Amino acid sequence: MKLNVVVALCALFTLTQQASSGEKCTCDVRNTEKEFPHGKLKTVENNVKDCNSRITSQKVLELESLLLGLKLRLHQLNKDVSVLEKEDDGQLYGVLNLYVIENEMVEINQLIDKLNGTTLRHQLLTADSIHQLEELKIEMQELEQFDTMQVVRGRLDNQRLKNDLNLCRKGLTSAAPIQLKYGTCPLGHVQNITGPRVYTEGEYPGSYSYGAWGRDPKPEAGKESWYWLVMLTSRNRYSNYVRLYSGLSALISGVSVPGNVEIHSSNPTTNTIQGPNVVLYGGVLYYNCYNEYSICRFNLTGKSITKLELTKGTRYNSKGNFCHLEECYPFTDLDLATDESGVWVIYTTNQDFGNLVLSKVEDEPLRLGQTWYTSVYKQSVTNTFMACGILYATRYVSKNLEEIFYSFDTTTGKENFNVGIFMNKMAANVLSLNYSPVDQMLHAYCDSHMVSYKVLFE
Repeated sequence: MKLNVVVALCALFTLTQQASSGEKCTCDVRNTEKEFPHGKLKTVENNVKDCNSRITSQKVLELESLLLGLKLRLHQLNKDVSVLEKEDDGQLYGVLNLYVIENEMVEINQLIDKLNGTTLRHQLLTADSIHQLEELKIEMQELEQFDTMQVVRGRLDNQRLKNDLNLCRKGLTSAAPIQLKYGTCPLGHVQNITGPRVYTEGEYPGSYSYGAWGRDPKPEAGKESWYWLVMLTSRNRYSNYVRLYSGLSALISGVSVPGNVEIHSSNPTTNTIQGPNVVLYGGVLYYNCYNEYSICRFNLTGKSITKLELTKGTRYNSKGNFCHLEECYPFTDLDLATDESGVWVIYTTNQDFGNLVLSKVEDEPLRLGQTWYTSVYKQSVTNTFMACGILYATRYVSKNLEEIFYSFDTTTGKENFNVGIFMNKMAANVLSLNYSPVDQMLHAYCDSHMVSYKVLFE
């Protein structure tokens, strides 16, 4: 064993023994390897962070939104010119039409200028990033020469194996998630949240503070890329419609096709939406019915409504809200959630003294399935979501930070009060959270802003 150590050291050091005329013996140890450039490694790490911070999906979405907006305005301009050619009376009507067309041309020119500026910035960013990546590659190759124990190479090999495994897993799954019985999800526990990946105010900037948005985990054929949005248009408490978008770019640029699907012409009234905690699943909208401790299920195609009354004693009408130290979020008594297995409802009752209660919402017929009781107080929580049959709860840390601090596993019944996953916020209040198993994204509605985060599993 000692021999092995000596051989390994000899590979790195030169040992010289010096004996004096007396009884003393000294050893001179010289390192024959080059000194490791710690400063250079730090520079490389800083350059990587800088590169990651400058290249974001938001920049790509910004360009897509501008192109889509230009396409729509050109289409409208073409229609208006056609109308003028056909119906110009040479008098007041023609003058008004020309004035409208002139305004449209001004808007189009402004949009083109903005698009040119954005394109130029992207070109410069791309060129600079390519140059920076080439430099990083050279620097990393130089640093690898100091990896005499092959530690870095081993880590790289492990990372390649992990990437291959992830590709294999993705190949075994379809674009739409497989509907699983709760507790059988292969993804495991949430390990981290990264992002934000998307940040937009959509077509009504600053108008509606409370709402929810996301994707349908079980979309109808042809609607796989659609997004939905519910804004509480009456006193930040009530709504009577859901707004649909054909894709993420359409949502960001505010082009709603097919538009609103109305539940009722009045707002609020019986069976309309109360509170921001809404989900869409299988072409059906689930939400807290107005002025009731019931779940409403609104079919977007057939326009039919089915109701499910919860347990007597369920707190509603802002008596069992999500809260933090400074305020409570009104009418957040019932929180609907989706994951790989379907729809869930999170609420509290008088019998449970305000602690969170979780129930599976079963379909055909609409009913409550299995129910779980937790020991976390609902008003100490700001929001909840489900992923892989596990309930996660968040709490307010600061205006810029939210923490996923709690989880409840429906398979084992185990609670964890020390999850410790932090989310960077774009606005102070997270009014709703919806997990999308289609792409493992977490969609948040925050003070009229729509934000999404990537969910990473173990």
